[in-house]
Amino acid sequence: MENIKNIVFAAGFTMNEVVKCTIFLKDLNNFAAVNQVYASYFTECPPARETVEISRLPMDAIVEISCTALKA
Repeated sequence: MENIKNIVFAAGFTMNEVVKCTIFLKDLNNFAAVNQVYASYFTECPPARETVEISRLPMDAIVEISCTALKA
Protein backbone atom coordinates (compact mmCIF):
# COMPACT_ATOMS: atom_id res chain seq x y z
CA MET A 1 0.00 0.00 0.00
CA GLU A 2 2.91 2.35 0.57
CA ASN A 3 3.99 1.74 -3.04
CA ILE A 4 0.46 2.50 -4.26
CA LYS A 5 0.35 5.64 -2.10
CA ASN A 6 3.71 6.83 -3.46
CA ILE A 7 2.67 6.23 -7.07
CA VAL A 8 -0.69 7.95 -6.55
CA PHE A 9 1.01 10.99 -4.96
CA ALA A 10 3.73 11.11 -7.64
CA ALA A 11 1.02 11.26 -10.30
CA GLY A 12 -0.52 14.29 -8.58
CA PHE A 13 -3.44 12.49 -6.94
CA THR A 14 -4.44 11.76 -3.35
CA MET A 15 -5.69 8.50 -1.91
CA ASN A 16 -9.16 10.10 -1.77
CA GLU A 17 -9.09 10.23 -5.60
CA VAL A 18 -8.59 6.47 -5.96
CA VAL A 19 -11.89 5.18 -7.33
CA LYS A 20 -11.20 1.46 -7.79
CA CYS A 21 -8.74 -1.19 -6.66
CA THR A 22 -8.22 -4.77 -7.70
CA ILE A 23 -6.50 -7.04 -5.19
CA PHE A 24 -4.98 -10.32 -6.30
CA LEU A 25 -4.19 -12.75 -3.48
CA LYS A 26 -2.24 -15.96 -3.70
CA ASP A 27 -4.28 -17.26 -0.74
CA LEU A 28 -7.73 -15.87 0.01
CA ASN A 29 -7.21 -16.89 3.65
CA ASN A 30 -5.07 -13.71 3.88
CA PHE A 31 -8.09 -11.53 3.07
CA ALA A 32 -8.69 -10.34 6.65
CA ALA A 33 -5.08 -9.24 7.11
CA VAL A 34 -4.98 -7.49 3.73
CA ASN A 35 -8.35 -5.87 4.42
CA GLN A 36 -7.10 -4.43 7.72
CA VAL A 37 -4.08 -2.78 6.08
CA TYR A 38 -6.13 -1.68 3.06
CA ALA A 39 -8.74 -0.01 5.30
CA SER A 40 -6.04 2.02 7.08
CA TYR A 41 -5.18 3.75 3.76
CA PHE A 42 -8.78 4.53 2.76
CA THR A 43 -10.34 5.93 5.91
CA GLU A 44 -12.80 8.47 4.46
CA CYS A 45 -14.46 7.07 1.38
CA PRO A 46 -13.12 3.65 0.34
CA PRO A 47 -12.98 3.06 -3.42
CA ALA A 48 -14.78 0.24 -5.20
CA ARG A 49 -12.85 -2.96 -4.81
CA GLU A 50 -12.64 -6.48 -6.06
CA THR A 51 -10.50 -9.20 -4.53
CA VAL A 52 -9.67 -12.47 -6.25
CA GLU A 53 -7.50 -15.46 -5.48
CA ILE A 54 -5.10 -16.56 -8.17
CA SER A 55 -2.65 -19.43 -8.33
CA ARG A 56 0.53 -17.46 -8.93
CA LEU A 57 1.74 -13.88 -9.01
CA PRO A 58 4.89 -12.44 -10.60
CA MET A 59 8.02 -12.99 -8.53
CA ASP A 60 5.98 -15.37 -6.33
CA ALA A 61 4.41 -12.43 -4.50
CA ILE A 62 1.51 -13.13 -2.14
CA VAL A 63 -0.44 -9.97 -3.00
CA GLU A 64 -0.66 -7.57 -5.92
CA ILE A 65 -2.87 -4.48 -6.05
CA SER A 66 -3.79 -2.25 -8.96
CA CYS A 67 -5.74 0.96 -8.64
CA THR A 68 -7.38 3.67 -10.71
CA ALA A 69 -7.50 7.32 -9.62
CA LEU A 70 -9.69 10.03 -11.10
CA LYS A 71 -9.56 13.83 -10.87
CA ALA A 72 -13.00 15.36 -10.63
